[in-house]
Amino acid sequence: MTTQVEQWTALNDRRAIFLACYQRMTDHMLAGVAGGEFHDPDWVSQLINDFADYYFAALQSWDQGASGPLVWQYTFACAANQNMSVVQHLLLGVNAHINCDLVLVLDDLLRPEWPTLSPTQRDQRHHDYLTVNRVIQRTIDRVQDEVIAPYSKMLQLVDVACGPLDEWCTARLIRNWRDDVWQQAMTLVTMPDNEERKIIRQRVDQRALDRAHLLSGNVRAMRSFGYPLRWLKRLRLL
Repeated sequence: MTTQVEQWTALNDRRAIFLACYQRMTDHMLAGVAGGEFHDPDWVSQLINDFADYYFAALQSWDQGASGPLVWQYTFACAANQNMSVVQHLLLGVNAHINCDLVLVLDDLLRPEWPTLSPTQRDQRHHDYLTVNRVIQRTIDRVQDEVIAPYSKMLQLVDVACGPLDEWCTARLIRNWRDDVWQQAMTLVTMPDNEERKIIRQRVDQRALDRAHLLSGNVRAMRSFGYPLRWLKRLRLL
């Protein structure tokens, strides 16, 4: 991740914006695993690795001109649009990775083991998943300072003016997205019909693409690293 971010930054490739955020998030996740924050650090480590694999598989498909998730195809294409805000580029990547990739990787990991897990173990899986929200909260300020701010001094001024409000909005946005992701993953994990599962997995991509279209619209009122409340309401996140 670090090498790719450095290459893209040197080329002014805006794909670097999301990946720089993701790299910092991964740092914090690995530190959380090492620090004993999770019930099952081995399972969380597998989740971290498989989650990253989904991103790099989508990137490879894009670079090779092959088909890939629709939401990632759209997100990578938007990276060429210099008129879009830094925050839009960032949230487009976050949307694709959470609302598409995370649903699928949870299905991959949980479905084979779910029938053999006790109720306590299932609760622990969910608790570990929710613990990630705390890691995200810790990451937001670092992303704001190290990723967003260097692109625009004005964003720094907005951040100072708004205080913790933007970070709160962003954390709540991502937390609510991740709550929805867990519900979608549980539908897939407990779906006995494989053909129906394939259809639902395709719908996951389409739903994330629909959000991406909304994110890439006219957002003059968008704050630094957050949505205006009317956008959050439109996304049914408040």
